[in-house]
Amino acid sequence: QVQLVESGGGLVQAGGSLRLSCAFSGRTFSWYAMGWFRQAPGKEREFVATIAMSGGSTYYTDSVKGRFTISRDNAKNTVYLQMNSLKPEDTAVYYCAARRLLDSDFGSWGQGTQVTVSS
Repeated sequence: QVQLVESGGGLVQAGGSLRLSCAFSGRTFSWYAMGWFRQAPGKEREFVATIAMSGGSTYYTDSVKGRFTISRDNAKNTVYLQMNSLKPEDTAVYYCAARRLLDSDFGSWGQGTQVTVSS
């Protein structure tokens, strides 16, 4: 069973940066595409970014393009989300998720880490 543990959230001023980490265990990390999602208060969870199993391709939601970077280290079984130029509207609980090869959905989720951006 896949286990995901996020870390790196916190309080930051607008314009600042944070790097989130997600530690993966329980299965072979390189067989999974990884993603980051977020949920703001009173809103539905939304997709933020995803990275392929090899790390060769990435995809971002429009609102974070040019500011956020997803990456992975398959030797450390960890996926990262570097967040720069943060805005108050980035405030949310950020979740890491894993999608198995050939699965259409992300089937494993972490517990989330809070990111708060003050204006």
